[in-house]
Parts: sequence; C-alpha cells; structure tokens
Amino acid sequence: MTRLRRTATAAAALAFTAVATAVLGFAGPASAHVTVNPKEATQGGYARVAFRVPNESDTASTTKLEVVLPENAPIGSVSTIPVPGWTVATEKRKVDPPIDVHGSQLTEAVSKITWTATGDAAVKPGQFQEFGVSMGPLPKVESMVFKTLQTYSDGNVVRWIDEPQPGGGEPEKPAPVLTLTAAGPSASATPAATAVAAAGDDDDESEGTAIGLGIAGLVAGLAGLVLGGLAFARTRRGPVVKS
Repeated sequence: MTRLRRTATAAAALAFTAVATAVLGFAGPASAHVTVNPKEATQGGYARVAFRVPNESDTASTTKLEVVLPENAPIGSVSTIPVPGWTVATEKRKVDPPIDVHGSQLTEAVSKITWTATGDAAVKPGQFQEFGVSMGPLPKVESMVFKTLQTYSDGNVVRWIDEPQPGGGEPEKPAPVLTLTAAGPSASATPAATAVAAAGDDDDESEGTAIGLGIAGLVAGLAGLVLGGLAFARTRRGPVVKS
C-alpha cells in the first residue's frame, strides 16, 4: 500500500507539473540579470558560488565582468575557477581596524574581481557564462551584496548595483545578493522529522517482511505439490506383486 501511495503521489505531482506547464508555459528566469548561485550560504564557512552572466544584447557580446565585494563583509580568502578564454585579476584593500577571523587578524581583503575575455571567448547574444569563486570564511552578516559591472563589445556598460529595498519590489538593475544563514547544530533533524523517517523505515521493513513471507509460502506450496504428486504416482502403481 505504501508503495502504491508513493506511486500515486508521484503521478499526481507529474500531472500537476504538466498542467502548470501547459497553462503557464515553460519556467524561465524572471529577468536576465547577473545573479549569484547558489543564493544562500552559511556564516563562518566557505562557499563555492558562481556569478551567472546572461548576454542581454542582440548585437554585442559581453567582454568584461567586474564584481565588487562589499566593504562591510571582508573576505580573507578568495580563489577563482579558470574560465577558458578569460583572464582574471583581483584587487585588495586594507581592513582597518583588523578583524579577528578564526583566531587570526585579517588586515587585507579582496575588494574586486575582474574577468576579461580574450580572443573569441566573449559571451555572445543568446548565451550566458558562469564565473566560479570559492571564498571564506564568510562574515556573520545577513547578506552580501555584490555590485557588478557588465561591459559589452560596443562599449555599453550595464551597472548591476541596485541594492534590495525592504518591503519593495525588485529594483531595475539588481545587484547579486548572497544570503547568509547562521550555522546550525550538527544534529539538524527535529524529533518530528525523526519520527517520520522512522515511520517510513517501518513501512519499508513491513513491505520487505510481507514480500519475504509471500515467497516462503510460495516455495512451501510448490514443495507440497511435488510431494502430493509423488504420493499419487505411488498409489496409481499399486502394490508390488512378488513372483
């Protein structure tokens, strides 16, 4: 029954998705602006993120990306993932006064990362590119706003620098925002979640037991048929007459 319920639930979910797609169309980005992915990370840890850069122009290509790291959230360690056809340069600034990071004094932090296309590597119309970064330890702030400049081959520069406004809608040129959450306890499962998981294990165990008993019954039945057939054969032959 549990397996049937799961199958029915999955089928219902697929049906709902199909209907939603038919009615609303295929899901796509709300707007083609520069974003950071994933959008959440944990305070005090290290994160691997990617700045996703779509090309919005119909005639020009994206040739440069400049990402400014927020001054109120200094990062001590920043490294980039190589992107074929692109060069990368970082700029640093002094942290004054120094701040304590895991027992060490942070006196310098990366302030800006610049990627520049070489040759034919620019992001062409209808394409996008991701620029990966590993950074940390992440500061104990609620979010990091990365003001970003996107330069096109025709000289146009799009400034993705608008910060989110509390209670307001999305700004016209939103800057990428990374939300930071507090580190939780290692045992994150709640008692309710544990109970649900245990119930699911019990259901699976019950299903396994039922299947095992069914197989055992089938084997016993077959053995009974074989023995019955042998006995019937002996009866048909009758008693052996000695000469």
